Amino acid sequence: MNIIKLRYVWYILSAILVGGSIVCLATFGLKQGIDFVGGSELTVKFDGARPNSVDIEKAISSESTGSLTIQPVGDNEATIRTKTLEEAQHQEMVKTLNDKFGKVTEMQYNAIGPAVGEELRQKSLTGLVIIFLAILAFIAYQFRGVSKPVESWKYGLVVIATAFHDVAVPVGLFAILGKTMNLEIGTSFIAAILTIMGYSINDTIVVMDRIRENLMKTSGTFEEIVERSLKQTMLRSFNTSMTTTLALTAVYIFGGESIKYFALALIVGILTGTYSSIFIASPLLVTWSRWDAKMRAKK
Repeated sequence: MNIIKLRYVWYILSAILVGGSIVCLATFGLKQGIDFVGGSELTVKFDGARPNSVDIEKAISSESTGSLTIQPVGDNEATIRTKTLEEAQHQEMVKTLNDKFGKVTEMQYNAIGPAVGEELRQKSLTGLVIIFLAILAFIAYQFRGVSKPVESWKYGLVVIATAFHDVAVPVGLFAILGKTMNLEIGTSFIAAILTIMGYSINDTIVVMDRIRENLMKTSGTFEEIVERSLKQTMLRSFNTSMTTTLALTAVYIFGGESIKYFALALIVGILTGTYSSIFIASPLLVTWSRWDAKMRAKK
């Protein structure tokens, strides 16, 4: 299979994935947890078997203010997330749980104000922008020895474009999960997105670096050199992705509710990143070089 010749097939597939994610994000949005919007989080431990989440919600619905989320933790614990509670409401909720389900131990209670949530949101977005700019500058510097047929800074833009591609897909998925399963995102989701970016960029740079080496050591057209480089690095990228995904799948299945969706975000992002580093990043370089050649010919 010639990957470069079929590049428009990969472009269409990616356009469907990214376009669908953007539509879902615009339509549903991301259901933000108390880390970002503020609220209260109470973790309790039941003396016996943990009651059903629906029963817990019914028992404390009168003490909660607005939306209420119950997340099972371990064998006999549960985390209750709701809008901001007054201290009296907090104590009344614990009392109600004790009355309804026997002995209940309060393990942890956090109250986050909306100002703190807004600060976290702004810092997360600022961090993402700074990281993108730093990556662009670093790659442009490292690839400064390659100037033809594609300038070094364009390698950086391609890496950032593929990183955006890889982040967009899990973001779209979590927009759907937020709508259908009431799944909230918090700081752990931001950590997952940053991890996906790092993995994606690393995988893409491995392929780019092989292209740079082959440009200096081998002959042929740019398209031939890129195709050769892809064939040389494809197996490595696939094996790395599969071993990482298998480990994350085990975490998703056996790791418990607290990290289940963190693992899911990583699984989707890593699989998407492996696909993009092979089928999107390098073909984009070829498309860009051809476009530059056409522009120079018109002049």
